[in-house]
Amino acid sequence: MTQTDTTTGPGAPDTSAWGGRHVHDPTAVRDDDGVYWLFSTDARWDGPVRGGVQVRRSTDLVTWDFHGWALPGVPGPASAWSGAEGLWAPEVVRVDVPDVPGGAGVVWRMYYSASTFGSRRSAIGLADAPHPAGPWTDRGIVVASEHAEPPEGLGQPNAIDANVVTEADGSQWLVYGSFFSGIHVLPLDAATGLVAEGLAPAPGELHAAPGRLLARRARSADGAVEGAFVLARPGGGWALLVSYDSLAGSYHLRAAVGDAVPGPYRDRAGRLMTDLDADPWAVGVPVLSGHRLAGGPGILAPGHASVLTERVPASRPGVAPEAGSHGRQLLVHHVRDADAPTEHRLQLRRLVWTHDGWPLVAPQPWAGADREVDDVSRWPVDPAILDGDWEQLTPGADPTQVQDGAVGPLPPRADVRALGGGRFAWTAADGAAVSAVVHPGWDAVRDRAALCLEALDDAGRVTLATRLP
Repeated sequence: MTQTDTTTGPGAPDTSAWGGRHVHDPTAVRDDDGVYWLFSTDARWDGPVRGGVQVRRSTDLVTWDFHGWALPGVPGPASAWSGAEGLWAPEVVRVDVPDVPGGAGVVWRMYYSASTFGSRRSAIGLADAPHPAGPWTDRGIVVASEHAEPPEGLGQPNAIDANVVTEADGSQWLVYGSFFSGIHVLPLDAATGLVAEGLAPAPGELHAAPGRLLARRARSADGAVEGAFVLARPGGGWALLVSYDSLAGSYHLRAAVGDAVPGPYRDRAGRLMTDLDADPWAVGVPVLSGHRLAGGPGILAPGHASVLTERVPASRPGVAPEAGSHGRQLLVHHVRDADAPTEHRLQLRRLVWTHDGWPLVAPQPWAGADREVDDVSRWPVDPAILDGDWEQLTPGADPTQVQDGAVGPLPPRADVRALGGGRFAWTAADGAAVSAVVHPGWDAVRDRAALCLEALDDAGRVTLATRLP
């Protein structure tokens, strides 16, 4: 099909004013010069879509400049298969390839999704470039799915929402899927970026093998799980982030952990992320959901998150030993305006790890390096810091509602232990073991420095809080 270009001529959008607006399903990378690049779904709430993957550029992760589109439209093979008019949920990764043309040794790969709403006739394609700024060259379809419903189970996975996971030995996996039959994983050939040999389709055929199941939800919840992202846990193992529920309303983010990339993944209470017998709104640790802090805007449907990991030398001062080879990690996700749900935009939040390896995210959006403190040696170590009033959120308590922050002291606690680097542990009044992280942040509503807290108990209940003056 032919892609219509709506970026020039009468009625064309003024992209110079977009900034972080119109961002959906984002992923961010940092180039070798320290510049950040953001890639997102072809989406725009107030007009027609121009296909090709939206690209933005930033030097501080706060202010973003629209850079155009990675591709001139939906590539031919993906368009012919799916009928898509725009591309969704791009995933961009940097790969060291010693024998690339020109001897540069680095190639950037972009996995894009081509589909239409409500259909499983979808494809994940691959394009590559010498730099995140491009130029991007399409390499065809990696995996495809057909809109066929077998008589048993939840059916075939939907080939969208790619996430590439690279292990320490260089082996790679493709995590993908949305609604229908859930999240799956396939091994990739790291040299080509395509499905590993032995699983690859015959010449001229499209790959439709589902791979291994990682997460799914029951039909009573519309099978609503998508936007998976897998990342390494400090000290070993892996964490799975997924988005649950309705894209424009109760969308929210949950987490689970596992020992290997292909799972299995379990939540804090030990429930499998593939469990169809448990309450589908109970499985997974809810780490971020719709909310409104006092005096601030209503945040609706946060989700479809990726994680930007900034690699630093392990000897860098201020990097926690348990952080291994990475330093700052930021959750990159979209939100909607609770008072104008059709509008969507970008947010970033600090991602932290409890002492026992669970990922949690800050209650406040990332405010920039000049307002944030990455040096964990400066994070609180005195349990007395837990006293006083905090504005608190409990993600997932009722994802159908935009939750208002509740002001007051933290719940009663006993046997508080300071574990260094902002990590704490204590016992709650009901006997639950609690793991927490406290770190400096920036109160976006009050425009001031403030402490942020993220806490998780062994029943899977999460508290996010901002310390008040």
